[in-house]
Amino acid sequence: MAIINFILHIDHHLIELVNQFGGWTYLIIFGIIFIETGLVIFPFLPGDSLIFAASSMAVNPKYNLNIWLIYLAVILAAVLGDACNYEIGAYSVQSGSKHPWFNKLINQKNRHAAEQFFDRHGPITIVIGRFIPFIRTFVPFVSGGSKMNYGKFAFYNVVGGIIWSGLFTIIGAFFGNIPFVKDHFSILILAIILISVLPIMAIALKKRWSQKKELH
Repeated sequence: MAIINFILHIDHHLIELVNQFGGWTYLIIFGIIFIETGLVIFPFLPGDSLIFAASSMAVNPKYNLNIWLIYLAVILAAVLGDACNYEIGAYSVQSGSKHPWFNKLINQKNRHAAEQFFDRHGPITIVIGRFIPFIRTFVPFVSGGSKMNYGKFAFYNVVGGIIWSGLFTIIGAFFGNIPFVKDHFSILILAIILISVLPIMAIALKKRWSQKKELH
């Protein structure tokens, strides 16, 4: 419940962070995005909603945040996080049998969903997966585990990081301070999350439908 509360009221929590830590807020944003994308056991941390909220605050003079520094922090965290997760995925294949406890830390349901998504869309999944919570965290892990060529992975990683970070930074900057958006911020964050998980739901429903057809 604490995580859900944090995500749904992320604007209020960011205000508290800015007031308490000032310029260190950029490093905190970097840390949250890096952990969410780089450590496979933390897929529940906010990504899209954090960028949106931070960007909407940056265009409001009273918060003294720089939109370009937010974008720089987010894109660096996104690219470096995925690179780290790729290495963790490669390690899991090499050492999984030696350290079975490692795989127990990983949500296998989300892992399998990412593998299916990857099998369906190929390397472009690294870009598309950026926009889907949970899948975003597991795609680079699966890429490393499948021994995908690192040069190819790095290309899609950078492209995906630029597009994802830029899109939500722009959306937050342009729409975050519209009175209606400010008054219904929690609902908007929830809508962003729901829209993001629609592809996962579509894949799950399609798989379930296929299984029913096979049974008949």
